[in-house]
Amino acid sequence: MASVLVPLAQGCEELEAVTVVDLLRRAGIDVITAGLDEQPVHASRGVTLLPDMSLDEALPLEFDMVILPGGLPGADHLRDDPRVIHLLKKMAAADRYTAAICAAPRVLAHAGLLDGKRATSFPGALDIDTVPGIDYQEAPVVMDGKVITSRGPGTAMDFALALIEALVGKRKRDEVEDGLQRM
Repeated sequence: MASVLVPLAQGCEELEAVTVVDLLRRAGIDVITAGLDEQPVHASRGVTLLPDMSLDEALPLEFDMVILPGGLPGADHLRDDPRVIHLLKKMAAADRYTAAICAAPRVLAHAGLLDGKRATSFPGALDIDTVPGIDYQEAPVVMDGKVITSRGPGTAMDFALALIEALVGKRKRDEVEDGLQRM
């Protein structure tokens, strides 16, 4: 079974976090949410999220993918946490997936993972002049190797479906997507 970590920072975008967790769990993917501290996470629109564990508890575990929700100041808290940056570099070195949406691609850029890559983000979230060789695109979801980025809350479902396809294949993506269309 594929295993995914979703770090949750204070001020994250709840729609992005919950959409990703919900859809990946529908696909049978083991998803762990981890708070940067031991507190409930107060998201950007006032929703309180209860992580499964703290980031310190999650770090010794192995994951196939790390997914960063955006939102501000959540993405900045992720970028400024040395544990998150170390984890992202470790994932890239192990040829595992890293993914980020909205403002969170700036965290991937800070970790050096967007150098020479195609990527997207919320408009203005990435300073493309400071990311060497980035091929910035305005597509809803951009996948370049093991790096997957997306634009924002309005693309969260497309992003989650792309993550499912990357981890467990198109058949499972189609199955989850079909289930979302039934009333």
